[in-house]
Amino acid sequence: MIEVRKDDLSGEPVRNLLAYHRATMVADSPPCHAYALDLAGLEAPDITVFSAWREGDLCGVGALRRLDGGVCEIKSMRTHPDHLRAGVGAAVLAALLAEARASGARRVSLETGSGPAFEAALGLYRRTGFAAGPAFGDYVASDFNQFLHLDL
Repeated sequence: MIEVRKDDLSGEPVRNLLAYHRATMVADSPPCHAYALDLAGLEAPDITVFSAWREGDLCGVGALRRLDGGVCEIKSMRTHPDHLRAGVGAAVLAALLAEARASGARRVSLETGSGPAFEAALGLYRRTGFAAGPAFGDYVASDFNQFLHLDL
C-alpha cells in the first residue's frame, strides 16, 4: 500500500528525489523552458509538498502551490525510478487534488513539457480529467510547454 503524507523536506531521500527531478527536467527541456523548482522554491509558504512511501521506501513526490483566484498549481510531480508503473503518480495526484479541494480551490492547473519524457505524466493527467488550456500565472506559452487544467 502507498502512504502519501505531507513532507517537511528535511529527509535526504526526498531531497535527493527532488534534485533528480529538477536535473531531469532541465535535461529534457530546451534552455529556459524548465520550470521545476529548486529546494528553496519548494520551501515557500504557499507550497505544500507531499511524499509517497511504500514499506519504508520513498516512491514519489509532488507539490501543490496556492495561486490567486482559487487556483492551485501542481509542481514537482515525480515517481522514483524504482517504482514506475506501480500507481505512485496516481496516489500522489489524488492527495494533491484532495488538498486543493480541502483548501477551497476551484481549479488545479499545471505546466509541463512535450516529448517522450513527459508522455507518462500527460497520460495520468488526462485520465484524471485534466484538459489542455491557456497559459496561466507567469508562464508564457511556447512550442514546448503545455498547460493543463482541471475544474474542481
